[in-house]
Amino acid sequence: MPPSQRKPEEIEAIREDMLNRAIDLIAEAGYKGFSMRKLAIRLDIAAKTIYNYFRNKDEMYLAILTRGFETLYERCAAANAAHRDPMDKIAAMCREYVDFGLTHANLYNLMFTWHVPKFRDYVGTEMEPAAWLELDAALRVSRLFIDTIRLCADGRRPLTEEEARFLMIQFWSQAHGYIAGVNNTLLDYMHETPLALKDRLIENLLANFRAAAGLREKNPPERRS
Repeated sequence: MPPSQRKPEEIEAIREDMLNRAIDLIAEAGYKGFSMRKLAIRLDIAAKTIYNYFRNKDEMYLAILTRGFETLYERCAAANAAHRDPMDKIAAMCREYVDFGLTHANLYNLMFTWHVPKFRDYVGTEMEPAAWLELDAALRVSRLFIDTIRLCADGRRPLTEEEARFLMIQFWSQAHGYIAGVNNTLLDYMHETPLALKDRLIENLLANFRAAAGLREKNPPERRS
């Protein structure tokens, strides 16, 4: 049955199922090993059925990334909105980001880790508009972090855009290294329980934000004589 004969919610549900199965297949076969034919076999349908919902492999791939970044943004934005203090906002967003990377390992790896096509690979092609939507969704996440980081300045000296951007990149680099190390099990060779390091890692990341913003900890540990 072609999509035009289904209700919008039915079409969206079918697309979601296809995207979820595609993520799993890409995780197993790699981006280059992924094909609509293999996905059709996984779904036990004719390959032409998939083309009723996605024009080609690239459109499906970009839809996966766009959905991933939209989900990540929504989770971080909700964490941000749940707090008033800027540092509390940053803390909640950091935890949400790390949790997303660990609980959606295959999707996260596709978004950030694996060597797969990026926006510039689609410039000048028919897929450029779809690639732009994906890039825009990704940049909204970084923009949210940058804007919130700038709110953390103590008022005596505001953080510049460039300083906030550096702190965002520093956070991402450290958080990404940890997430990737857990997801690919490399940290298993360095620590008995890598997941137990999560809270400590996040606290260290937050300490970097506080130091850069000229802030002191709300409840610093008492000094012992």
